[in-house]
Amino acid sequence: MNQRPWSGAELPVPSLHRWNAVLWVLLGLVPPAIAVADAPGSTRYPALATLAVLALSYGAVGLFPGNPVLRPRPYLYVLVVGLGGMSYLLDGGAALFVVTLPHFWIYAANPRTSIALSGLAAAAVVAGNVVRQGWGGEFLTGNVLFTLIGYAVGVLAGLGVRRITADADERARRLSGELEEARLRLVEAHQRQGATDERERLAREIHDTLAQGFASIIVLAEAARSGLETAPATSARHLLAIENTARENLAEARVLVGSAPQSGVAPGSVAATLRRTLDRFTEDTGLAVTSELPDVACDQQTRIALLRCTQESLANIRKHAGASTVEVVLTPYAYGVELEITDDGRGFVTEDSHGFGLNGMHKRLAELGGELTVTSSVGDGTRILAMIPTTTTDGQV
Repeated sequence: MNQRPWSGAELPVPSLHRWNAVLWVLLGLVPPAIAVADAPGSTRYPALATLAVLALSYGAVGLFPGNPVLRPRPYLYVLVVGLGGMSYLLDGGAALFVVTLPHFWIYAANPRTSIALSGLAAAAVVAGNVVRQGWGGEFLTGNVLFTLIGYAVGVLAGLGVRRITADADERARRLSGELEEARLRLVEAHQRQGATDERERLAREIHDTLAQGFASIIVLAEAARSGLETAPATSARHLLAIENTARENLAEARVLVGSAPQSGVAPGSVAATLRRTLDRFTEDTGLAVTSELPDVACDQQTRIALLRCTQESLANIRKHAGASTVEVVLTPYAYGVELEITDDGRGFVTEDSHGFGLNGMHKRLAELGGELTVTSSVGDGTRILAMIPTTTTDGQV
């Protein structure tokens, strides 16, 4: 492993760093200071001075991590010399060495440096002890054995912790990569879902506006053509209706392509909007339409939804019902507004109906928190009930 310069980011988290400092002071510096309290001055003063240098060096590294002069590498060399000196002065020093071992793993740039510097410190402790006893004394004392065993255990523990930390970092990086990949997939899924929702919205708008308008134009054009010779006045009215419907379709098309800023629905109350739609339906089909349309207070989205439901229902009545009368009732309630459209046509089996129009009505109302109820049976006509909750809770008309 290549050696790299130390940076402050390699220090342990502040809480662990503080605990390490407290334990080192209490178990490493305080016991030797107490031990030399009654020693002769030739031993006491150098020992206390050495402990003070170690404490000040450690404090300087911790308090000024950005100072290039106070980088941990010089501090570790100070530790090596200080541990050797304390071993000589105390005729021991193994306990201080063992308590100080974590510093070599915390502040060294890599495991190789940690092993080398802690080994150098162990050698300094052994050398201090040997020099103190003299070269003719016993070499394998308890202090020397404890130092060597502590060094071996420290190396194994340090490598183990480094391995655990490296594995944890690798798992964290792998998890981070997986989370990022999942986030990207989620973004793509949201984009695809957004595109799908937008396509469905456009399809629904086209069906409820342009398609219905073109269907009306076809019916009116056929009626106008058949009455050119026998009923020119009626044909003229049909041609005028075709012109108006085409203009409305053009306005709706401009809304769909984004060249018009509004919804394409003429401003006004929902009652006025529905009356215009019913008048156009009566004019185009000749069917009798009765209505109860109070001026219900509602927002623009609700007004558009009620209009689209009415347009779709009337288009189905014209194309499929064969009805003679149609009734439209708009009713405000405390919880919202209801639109009921009934006809006396041939009816149908609701379970067998899966048309785009009814599905579009269901989805449009669901987007506003509303519901669509379709009641029909063969020969008994059809009842469409649309309910939309509104912000107006007093039910005022």
